[in-house]
Amino acid sequence: MEIIDAMNKSKNNYATAVALGNFDGIHVGHQYLLNDNIEKAKEKSLIPSVLIFRNHTKTILKDKKSSEIDILTTYEQKMKILEGLGIEVVYAMDFNEDIMRLSPDMFINDIVLGRLNARLITVGFDYRFGYKAQGNSEYLKKYGKRNGFEVNIIDPVYIENEIVSSTSIRNLIRSGNIKKANRFLGRNFSLIGTVIRGRSRGRKLGFPTANIRLADRYVIPKTGVYKTFTTLGSSKFVSLTNIGYNPTFNEKELKIETYMLGFSGDIYGQTIEVEFIEFIRDDIKFNTVEELKEQMYKDLRYIKNSL
Repeated sequence: MEIIDAMNKSKNNYATAVALGNFDGIHVGHQYLLNDNIEKAKEKSLIPSVLIFRNHTKTILKDKKSSEIDILTTYEQKMKILEGLGIEVVYAMDFNEDIMRLSPDMFINDIVLGRLNARLITVGFDYRFGYKAQGNSEYLKKYGKRNGFEVNIIDPVYIENEIVSSTSIRNLIRSGNIKKANRFLGRNFSLIGTVIRGRSRGRKLGFPTANIRLADRYVIPKTGVYKTFTTLGSSKFVSLTNIGYNPTFNEKELKIETYMLGFSGDIYGQTIEVEFIEFIRDDIKFNTVEELKEQMYKDLRYIKNSL
């Protein structure tokens, strides 16, 4: 897969079928859209491609509340997923105030046609673009008919009678409904971060955990204990991950800690990825440290028995 700076026009020599959208999470709805774009690109001898903003479009809004977006996937995760789907070219660019202020017509002419050489454009039913989101999928389709390019609008994808969307997945993750969130994503939700030093309480209890500093502003699952898989380098471990404030010890800072079964070693400073599989229980305040240890052994027995 080739990654091209969308603003470097000299490198954009392909006739393309371009998929447009934020694609946060690249969930099953996005995957359907991207796969449809790939199929139609092959039919028309075009290069299947996608335009990706390195940052979420909401991050530059002047309204602070609106600009605080908790992401499902980092830019790097998106690249890996897109390559696995079969996208051949990714056009990457920063979303900034200059881009935000482009009218719908200017965005189409200057960016999508002028820089990406699009002959076919694939968008979702709810796609909006241009200054103050004045353009939508139907506007784009009419514009295409007038200007000689095809627009492919993809209908929503439903699971359990619900439209799959990034917003619904964020809400599922925040509520701890990881299994349903994973069905909507089409894979396991994961967090990537660097292992940092903590208070070593887990080690003292006999459960040495890796404390994680996240690589980006992810949506954070509901506090509690989860069955997870943790990847370190080329190795993947069944793991038990706690998200919470260590109420037994009256701590105030939210922590993400993971205990990897069968692993021992110093991994401070290394990057790990934690995939969330199942919510096990809430974050509980125990009366004694011994009660906490007893519950942790129960949690471990549960995830071992579920293998």
